[in-house]
Amino acid sequence: MKTDLTDTTASKINKALVKGRRAIGTPAVGMVLTLVIVTDEENAYDALKAANDASREHPSRTLVVIKRVSRSPRDRTQSRLDAEVRVGADAGTGETVILRLHGEVVDHAQSVVLPLLLPDAPVVVWWPVDAPLDPAGDPLGALAQRRVTDTYSSEQPVRELTARAGTYTPGDTDLSWTRITPWRSMLAAALDQVSVEVKAVEVEGEEFNPSCELLAMWLADRLDVPVRRSLSSGPGLTAVRMETSNGPITLDRADGSLATLSIDGQPDRAVALKRRDTAELIAEELRRLDPDDTYASALRFGVHRLNVSDGPADIAEEQVTPAAEASSEGPSAKGEPDGGESDDGEAPAQAPAPEAAEPPALKPVPSGLAGNGKAAK
Repeated sequence: MKTDLTDTTASKINKALVKGRRAIGTPAVGMVLTLVIVTDEENAYDALKAANDASREHPSRTLVVIKRVSRSPRDRTQSRLDAEVRVGADAGTGETVILRLHGEVVDHAQSVVLPLLLPDAPVVVWWPVDAPLDPAGDPLGALAQRRVTDTYSSEQPVRELTARAGTYTPGDTDLSWTRITPWRSMLAAALDQVSVEVKAVEVEGEEFNPSCELLAMWLADRLDVPVRRSLSSGPGLTAVRMETSNGPITLDRADGSLATLSIDGQPDRAVALKRRDTAELIAEELRRLDPDDTYASALRFGVHRLNVSDGPADIAEEQVTPAAEASSEGPSAKGEPDGGESDDGEAPAQAPAPEAAEPPALKPVPSGLAGNGKAAK
């Protein structure tokens, strides 16, 4: 059931929700949370479809906030709220309200959303695109227990990871982190099978892919070993290679769906490691509403501490690690890494490193991603 409301108010929207529930014979509210999606017209359809699919696992009231751009100065001074209310089969297993904000009300979206939140239920805010650099400082983000962004949709995803680390607040998370959950589980399970000392790690994947950087930072943070970031044609993450005291351990996924786990002295095993769609990622994030301390630790490790090469020549902020100086290939750690050697084999131009204290050399420790008292997610 759909109800269109033009130039309306939050009170009229709530009445339309009650009327819609009664019309379909379900007057009781059975939702477990409120999901607020902040997006634009171009991405609203895909985001809403993913939220409706995720609602089969997490029945929720979905509020889609679309801030419309006014064309004339007069329109910018006139506030108007249009809404589309969906209940029943048109809204998955929950309720959906599409809010289109016009004029000055665009700058006060929280005043429209607040009366529509489910009472005594957690709130999750998701920005599919154009997320603020400080989600917790955003007026809508301040209403939520969990704030979901997607660094992959930004123009400079790797550089944005550094900004996210500087503004991190408990409750923040990123779909780029959610995408590597199967990889982290598989790597942790592989190290649980053998008793080895990990000496170095290489993470291979697409250029400008924040999931690759986050996985590399997680491994470097947990294992306390040098991690090298190299490039491939994708899709996404393609391989993780760990050099250990008993031979290499490799998790290789060349086609984006089926991976091969190779452990020295054991037969190769095929493991399912497909690329998941957005609905699956959102459903995973809605399963937990507590702060993700593992994500926070990996994010704060810092992209610049990875042993990488081939960063853009125009980036002035870079830092060379001791491990990079000792490498025969001469990779360097930069403020915005984007992979290993270039296809033509030529090393890129390097800007002089800033006068800053270099981080201490990373030392090998016994294997296991839960080393130093840290548990893998």
